[in-house]
Amino acid sequence: MLPPRSVLPLVAALLFPLSAAAEAAFRPVMPAPVTAEASSTNPHGSYNLPVGLFGAEGVPVHRLEGALDRRAYRLDAPGAPLLDVLVPLRDQLVAAGYEVVFQCEDRRCGGFDFRFATDVIPEPAMHVDLGEFRFLAALRGEEGVGVLVSRSTGAVFVQVIQISAQGAAAPALTSDTPLNAATPAPDAVPLPAAPVSPVTPPSADAAAPDMAPLDAGLPVALDDLVFASGSGGLEPGAYPSLLALAGWLGADPARRVMLVGHTDASGGLAANVALSKKRAEAVRQALIQGYGVDAARVTAEGAGPLSPRATNATEDGRTRNRRVEAVPLVN
Repeated sequence: MLPPRSVLPLVAALLFPLSAAAEAAFRPVMPAPVTAEASSTNPHGSYNLPVGLFGAEGVPVHRLEGALDRRAYRLDAPGAPLLDVLVPLRDQLVAAGYEVVFQCEDRRCGGFDFRFATDVIPEPAMHVDLGEFRFLAALRGEEGVGVLVSRSTGAVFVQVIQISAQGAAAPALTSDTPLNAATPAPDAVPLPAAPVSPVTPPSADAAAPDMAPLDAGLPVALDDLVFASGSGGLEPGAYPSLLALAGWLGADPARRVMLVGHTDASGGLAANVALSKKRAEAVRQALIQGYGVDAARVTAEGAGPLSPRATNATEDGRTRNRRVEAVPLVN
């Protein structure tokens, strides 16, 4: 259970005296116990703060420069409505002198397109369910804060990215005192310097898929592939599926395959098709450059969300639908 919303602004006001609001960085008080935190800072950074819905020209942004602070929190609040998490943070921002300039909710924001046009701290520190997230942007002069809230099946995730005056580093997280006074917040784990990273690293120990279906004219899913979050780029590493596919092609010079990228159904069709084709092409290039496959024997296409193999109503199903398949071509 979350504490009453009226309590948290009072706590924030005690932490953030108005006389110092113009000089201090935003210090969030989480409305539920924090079970994990990750962070990175840059005294001379920049942030494209989203200030509008995704449209024909992408997501409108307000570019800010200064001391950059990026933090992600995992909260022990599995049943809490996202609005009950976001509203106390919004109230704290207002108490600290910020003006809320933009708010949106998952599909209204632009769903997939908004998520992948926005700076998001990589998994596992920050998890975003494309069907359930909320975003808020706030400004205080040339300082700004973007708050993203989403969930997994067992936790709520909060991301706070802010630009403050250079030299005004963001203070460490303050735990929610009314709810969890006896439990200190865990030490922050530094985030990687790059904002984009894989969800899980490729593993050379993963089992290679059986290529026998290709002999029968059936597709094979290359499920061990890892792509950078929101990107068409394939993470470097040893992939047993690519080694097996290269071996299958090498066994018969007449064999050819089409690599077909697939996405889940979140977001716009055109964007999904484009992303799926980029990923298929990245796999094609890996086969050519890393495994010596003849470029003429491999093509790449993107099907987007048009050929799901599982339901798009659950996160597990959406994960299964995001894949690249090798489809044998008839000579």
